[in-house]
Amino acid sequence: MADFSDQLDARHVEMIGKQPVFFVATAAADARINLSPKGYDAFRVLAPDRVAYLDLGGSGNETHAHLAADGRITLMFCNFDRPALILRIYGKGRAVLPQDAEWAGLAEHFTLLPGTRQIFDIAVESVQTSCGWGVPFMEYRDERATLKKAHAQSDPDEWVTKMETRVTSIDGLPTRPTDRFIGGD
Repeated sequence: MADFSDQLDARHVEMIGKQPVFFVATAAADARINLSPKGYDAFRVLAPDRVAYLDLGGSGNETHAHLAADGRITLMFCNFDRPALILRIYGKGRAVLPQDAEWAGLAEHFTLLPGTRQIFDIAVESVQTSCGWGVPFMEYRDERATLKKAHAQSDPDEWVTKMETRVTSIDGLPTRPTDRFIGGD
């Protein structure tokens, strides 16, 4: 029931574009496996073999730490409507921060949201689709504005100072903090 390909095709891109949520999984040796849901208009297909997503400051920075240590990442999209379908992207990723030389070129693909701390740039190694028959039907109602609102109300200097303290994962792996506050609406 599973089909694999080396890159994204037009059907994959169409399915991804319809999903209001996706899931990110990463791991590093001797560390917990991290699995996070992501929302907002934060995912972009840059090429058949390259994707990226915008990351906002949150409770931790596990994805950054795991990618710096290991590089492996899996992204999963589930169609909660018809047709039933699960799409996984397997790849190697890296964090690009506002202070990095590549930031401007990558950031131009997004509308930066309040609290943006990095963009994850992912080289697609393989794409898997499977039936999704066990995924329930669910109706999308609206995105939660709470995270964007909290970041928009933050004092920029205090936000940067807070991010500077987040230099390790929950398992003690190193991360690089952003050096600036990204505002916006």
